[in-house]
Amino acid sequence: MSFNLHPSINSGFKKGSDSFSGGVLRCKCQSNPVEVTLKGNVVHNHACGCSKCWKPEGALFSVIAVIPRDNVSVTANGDKLHIVDESAVIQRNACSSCGVHMFGRIEKDHAFKGLDFVHVELSDKEGWQEPQFAAFVSSIIEQGFSPDSMAGVRSQFKSIGLETYDALSPPLMDALATYTAQKAARL
Repeated sequence: MSFNLHPSINSGFKKGSDSFSGGVLRCKCQSNPVEVTLKGNVVHNHACGCSKCWKPEGALFSVIAVIPRDNVSVTANGDKLHIVDESAVIQRNACSSCGVHMFGRIEKDHAFKGLDFVHVELSDKEGWQEPQFAAFVSSIIEQGFSPDSMAGVRSQFKSIGLETYDALSPPLMDALATYTAQKAARL
């Protein structure tokens, strides 16, 4: 059985370009879309199964990456943006008309503060870093997905070359743990 993981990865994906210079993300509005310009490529691009990230209709996962905050600028119709959940660590800025999350920003003291979370599928340019892994895979169960089908989901990710985790990838988990240890003066 094949699952709708995400339209941009269901049939595999193309490798990104190391020299990619960035592009413009556009929400799904037919007129006056919100535009966010990214200077440079993203890193840690991944499929995410959490319940907070925006996903295309019918997809089990979002595909999301990070980019330095200074490389992100709202360049059109920013007045349509609103923060989805002000109590969340990641302040997801979504279009108030179509609901698409344009970027997520961390304002609190956090290991990933300074990085914005973005959906490069919202760009019509090719060359963005390809997905590197799948995170929070088991979280789709919390959203009503049958636990009996999880082996099939993990198998499908493996078939397209993505390792699956029920947290973030080991390097990102190491970064979080290092940050916590440094804040506690243990490192």
